Amino acid sequence: MSDRRNYAAVTAAYWAFTLTDGALRMLVLLHFHRLGFTPVELAFLFLLYEAMGIVTNLVGGWIGARFGLRLTLFGGLGIQIAALLLLSRVSPDWAMALSVAWVMTAQALSGVAKDLTKMSSKSAVKLVVTESTADGTQGLLFRWVALLTGSKNALKGVGFFLGGFLLSAVGFAPALYLMAAMLAVVLVLRLATLKTDLGRAKEKIRGRELFSKSREINLLSLARVFLFASRDVWFVVGVPIFLSSTLGWDFYAVGTFMAVWVIGYGMVQASVPGLLRRTTDAATGARAARVWAGLLAVIPAALALALSPGLLGLSGGDTAVVLIGGLLLFGVAFAVNSAVHSYLIVAYSDADKVALNVGFYYMANAVGRLGGTLLSGVLYQVAGLTATLWASAAMLAVAFAVALALPTVSPAGPVARGGS
Repeated sequence: MSDRRNYAAVTAAYWAFTLTDGALRMLVLLHFHRLGFTPVELAFLFLLYEAMGIVTNLVGGWIGARFGLRLTLFGGLGIQIAALLLLSRVSPDWAMALSVAWVMTAQALSGVAKDLTKMSSKSAVKLVVTESTADGTQGLLFRWVALLTGSKNALKGVGFFLGGFLLSAVGFAPALYLMAAMLAVVLVLRLATLKTDLGRAKEKIRGRELFSKSREINLLSLARVFLFASRDVWFVVGVPIFLSSTLGWDFYAVGTFMAVWVIGYGMVQASVPGLLRRTTDAATGARAARVWAGLLAVIPAALALALSPGLLGLSGGDTAVVLIGGLLLFGVAFAVNSAVHSYLIVAYSDADKVALNVGFYYMANAVGRLGGTLLSGVLYQVAGLTATLWASAAMLAVAFAVALALPTVSPAGPVARGGS
């Protein structure tokens, strides 16, 4: 019961962090777009945010396994507060180069914070679910992972809305101060309530174990790279800037729409175990990953064809309908894919090394987001939204090919062993 209370404390802190993370992304994107930053310059603002995730997940997984998840959680919250306060000092009077460097530094700190807190919460799930196919708790593990992932993304969507609202209502710097104060309260509360460590490995973690993974974890991590690159290549910069500059939406409308999309995406993720009732272990999860990766790859390709100039002769209003409809379909299929992946990485890991494996897996996630973010700005500026959609379809084809290699028979190793 103590582990469950600790897990609840970790998860509540992660939820609070997620609100600020979503709000910060929308604040930065819309504020600096308003100041005249190009799509490529906007993409560069997020590059260190994503790049730091590569190192943070790898090293953070080792820290969590070596010293426990309490340290990584508190570190993440404290670093995010510092990032928000640092970003609040940026001035529109600064030279462009200084502004970009300052914001990239603050975003790098925020990226470290995000991945420390995410790794802490995702790893904690394994420690409170005793996993065994025989007693049916594999299904419980799937439901808990899906609920955590879905609720996180729904709250991130609320954060998108919050960011757009705060930018319009109080301005850039005051919004950052408010979010820093909220996280400071959360950090103090967690320091008072979370006294024991989750996730500390019973055996000493050797350096080579950072990269020495099973074939299943390596394949799943590779698929994750292309899955998340396929989303961010059109979603991070392309979609919000297209809605603002081409369709004429104001900042509040863009923030609201992005918020609704991510909230809906999170709700679908949380409901995936009910949708995929036959996904009860790692083998059936691998089969589901194949099917849904193939379905997802079709959507951006079809959307790119529909939005190609002159092909269908769409008006501005028709373009908005087609884009929004495509986004909704993509969100549903992507949510299912992501939920299945998030379940599989926990199922493929034993409890003693779960933080290490989750950290490695989310390092791959960060690689995909980094590549997708950079390409989102470059492709949108060079060739428009349609080019980012074709890139997304190509990446998803690769993710589908990798998913074909996932085993459809549960291995006798980590998946068959129990949690704590």
